[in-house]
Amino acid sequence: MVDENGVPRPKRTVFFVSDRTGITAETLGHSLLTQFDVDFEQVTLPFVDNQDRARKVVEQVNRLSTVGEQRPVVFSTVVQDDVRELLRTANAAFFDFFDAFISPLEQELGVRSSHTVGQAHGVGDTKEYSARIDAMNFALNHDDGVTTRQYDKADVVIVGVSRTGKTPVSVYLAMQSGIYAANYPLTEDDLINGGVPRILKPYRAKLFGLTIRPERLQSIRAERRPNSRYASLQQCQMEVLRAEAMFAREKIRFVDSTNVSIEEIATTIVHQCGLKRRVY
Repeated sequence: MVDENGVPRPKRTVFFVSDRTGITAETLGHSLLTQFDVDFEQVTLPFVDNQDRARKVVEQVNRLSTVGEQRPVVFSTVVQDDVRELLRTANAAFFDFFDAFISPLEQELGVRSSHTVGQAHGVGDTKEYSARIDAMNFALNHDDGVTTRQYDKADVVIVGVSRTGKTPVSVYLAMQSGIYAANYPLTEDDLINGGVPRILKPYRAKLFGLTIRPERLQSIRAERRPNSRYASLQQCQMEVLRAEAMFAREKIRFVDSTNVSIEEIATTIVHQCGLKRRVY
């Protein structure tokens, strides 16, 4: 990223520090960072669950300050008080999600939190854990139209031409919500026929479409099969046009995945299809 004079702007380093995987710190931190037109260099430091590891984090953060970089930003979801206090000594803008949210909740509820490391991603709730695993297995077993034998058990069947993002959305729905999501690729034969593929007609009410801009589709396909008919712009335009025409004609809800995140697509599907989450 450059400024108005064409001079490269320095990146601001952001650390996501966690006593577990760092997923929560990344998710919350990213939500905030997207509000700013700043170039960020992002570093995730997981499993910072004792004082020795915290000291190493502080040293790593402080090294940036000594080489003349702008003060780093640290997002932390560390639970242990002694580890958090050590992290606060770093020469950085320190944002403690635990302190920001847990302390006010303790005051409001009149109950002290458990301060248990990894509670958000644990397997204490065996029912939810089993639901998540079962949904994941379903998504993987019903990926890319490999089999349609258990579509009657699907909560949603995602359809679209090849490389529109069906698989990652299906897996995300399973992992995050415990939703049984199958996905089926619309082939050229399907598109030429024009209607809902015969094998999908019994599950018409479960269909949800994904589309994409042809230029973006060409770019994605070219990485997989360069200089092929499959990746040509003409082929991509034809497939997208026919797929969208089918969605409109058959009144199948769909979303354009070109500039939309997997999370947003999944949330749209849950909302528009009225799906019930099995895990939270």
